[in-house]
Amino acid sequence: MNKAVLQSIIDDLKAGRAPQLSSEDFPCFSAEALAGNNHVAPDYLDVIAKSLTKADIPTFERAIRAVDEGDLAWLGFKVIYDAAEAQRNTDNEVTKKYGDQGSADGEPLVFFCNDAKEIVSSRTPSPRDTFQMKDVTRGPSMHNEQFEGLTWRSVALFDQVHVWLLGASDVASELSALATHVGFKVTVVDYDPAYISEERFPDAARIELPGDNFDGLDEYHAVPADYVCVLTRGHMFDPESCVWAVRHNVHYVGMMGCKGKNTTVHDLVTSRGVTEEQWESIKRPIGLKFGAKTPAELAIAIVAELIDVRYKERYSDEARERHEQSLGR
Repeated sequence: MNKAVLQSIIDDLKAGRAPQLSSEDFPCFSAEALAGNNHVAPDYLDVIAKSLTKADIPTFERAIRAVDEGDLAWLGFKVIYDAAEAQRNTDNEVTKKYGDQGSADGEPLVFFCNDAKEIVSSRTPSPRDTFQMKDVTRGPSMHNEQFEGLTWRSVALFDQVHVWLLGASDVASELSALATHVGFKVTVVDYDPAYISEERFPDAARIELPGDNFDGLDEYHAVPADYVCVLTRGHMFDPESCVWAVRHNVHYVGMMGCKGKNTTVHDLVTSRGVTEEQWESIKRPIGLKFGAKTPAELAIAIVAELIDVRYKERYSDEARERHEQSLGR
């Protein structure tokens, strides 16, 4: 989330102006994000903008502080499509009871919520609203469709994890779509325009290297927070890719391949200065093990592992233990 956008909203509200909200800044209201949802349209952002007052300033100020602190936090939106029904709806026989009151009111609302379940909003929510506001921590929300008359949207205030796909293989193409769908920022690298085409990677940033090899990879830089998936076509440039990932000290690097191929890659990689400890830090083969064989199945195995790595990185041992216990594991 761009802090300047949040600050401009605060400035407008202080001046008594309705801010301009765009789906570019709040992509949860983009046409792509709302495709097939007949209850919400991108222009609902205009409704939200007109509903904001000076009482909403603390919400946006708290959001800015969360950005500064790198907090796991979200800016959420209560979307009303039937005000009377939103306030009238009651709990069903299955879900936890939140009293006889539906939503607190039939008006849109912008709120802040972080993973510690701290909520900041301009109005006091009802118990049921609070339940759904806290659910944005599941990102973007889990029960946004549970009650009639209203729904919920949210945008993360923290950066996406950047995943590099080194090689535009069929597995990489399948993985790019899945990884983007679950909230990763994806960059794919290859030298052959036939493979690294927009058609194969419509939602990823694409880097087409010069020549017919991966020598140009050294012109690009990853940061320690990034993840790297080594998926070069035919495994031809796996050694160069592993060396590049290790030298940039990325948080996660995984490589496809069988044991015999990995032995060869090991010798090539260590001959270029990679230590045995660094080699052992490379997950190989990449992905969770559950019998995946096809490119699509392998992509599922890999993105499942990426989600697991991201989960363990973001949450403490204590928080993960609580979550596991809540799942009965």
